[in-house]
Amino acid sequence: MEPAQELQQDTQADDREQNSNKGTFVTNLMKLPRLKHYKWWLRIASYTSFVVAGQTVATLLGRLYYDQGGNSKWMATLVQSAGFPILLPLLFFFSPSLRSTASTPLNTSSTKLPPLSTLTFLYFAFGLMLTGDNLMYSYGLLYLPVSTYSLLCATQLAFNALFSFFFNSQKFTPLILNSLVLLTISASLLAVNTDSENMTGIPKGKYVIGFLCTLGASATYSLMLSLIQLSFQKVIKTETFSAVLDMQIYPSFVATCGCVVGLFASGEWKILRNEMENYGKGRVSYMMTLIWTAVTWQISSIGMMGLIFEVSSLFCNVISTLALPVVPILAVVFFHDKMDGVKVTALLLAVWGFLSYIYQHYVDDSQSKVNKTSNNEASGAGAVIEVC
Repeated sequence: MEPAQELQQDTQADDREQNSNKGTFVTNLMKLPRLKHYKWWLRIASYTSFVVAGQTVATLLGRLYYDQGGNSKWMATLVQSAGFPILLPLLFFFSPSLRSTASTPLNTSSTKLPPLSTLTFLYFAFGLMLTGDNLMYSYGLLYLPVSTYSLLCATQLAFNALFSFFFNSQKFTPLILNSLVLLTISASLLAVNTDSENMTGIPKGKYVIGFLCTLGASATYSLMLSLIQLSFQKVIKTETFSAVLDMQIYPSFVATCGCVVGLFASGEWKILRNEMENYGKGRVSYMMTLIWTAVTWQISSIGMMGLIFEVSSLFCNVISTLALPVVPILAVVFFHDKMDGVKVTALLLAVWGFLSYIYQHYVDDSQSKVNKTSNNEASGAGAVIEVC
């Protein structure tokens, strides 16, 4: 009898151990989606901080360059893309491992990279678009107070919603339409507010040029973001961080080459030495302003590429408007820009438009969670049987 009892006890112990292992396995399966969800939000938070901090500091430094005696539009354009070499160590670190071990869900369908000619065409086209876009932004920042400039940049959201509708199958909802209308009204208020900008001594004609260049740059950049998202989905099809780096580094290299050509073709390179010597805060400050402008634009750009990669180009533009309340306030403090009633109204309308879209994204996210929960509950019994 004793051997039989021992055999029964051993069998019961094995059963308990198997049940314990099954329970641990099921618990780990339940935790895995939640862990992936937290990691996704951590990446989103990191990219968001890059965009907001980089864009805010870069805009203020760009205005400082002009205020202290800088006058080269091509130099101001060059620094917006010339900081890409700081990303090369990241590219060398991530590319070998990630490209050789393409293990993400998107890559399982196709681990083959697009033809080199296709990628070259994409990077060259986006680089040329970036050159023209940065040049228009430089004119806008030269001829507009930084507070007005930053508020006009919020129209990127309206332009991007329109382009996303045609290129990225973005749906228009009442909340998104409300956001677009509010941002349009905000920009229109600034358009009729030219008289209050005379404190800078800029003629009305140049103010109009700056206004139109900023709007054109916002439209061009929004179009580029939508096309980048389309390229990730239809052409690149590679869900790796190195793909994000490639889309930032190579177009920036093309844009930098274009800016260098423009700098020499325009003859502005001849005034750079004199500009540095007569810079209001000194030669060292001149170099540091340009260097940190280049660095902060790259930080902002890598954050925007990451948000396009993780979510969408429209969401990326929404996050970029987070800097909207920050820049005008800091411009009043550091550059003594006027903040009159029209600007305050435009600011409030733009923030309202931003919150309107953010709430729409919250509604969509909540609905998506409800749908996933319903699907999991519907297939729950089958999943338990499969695990066992």
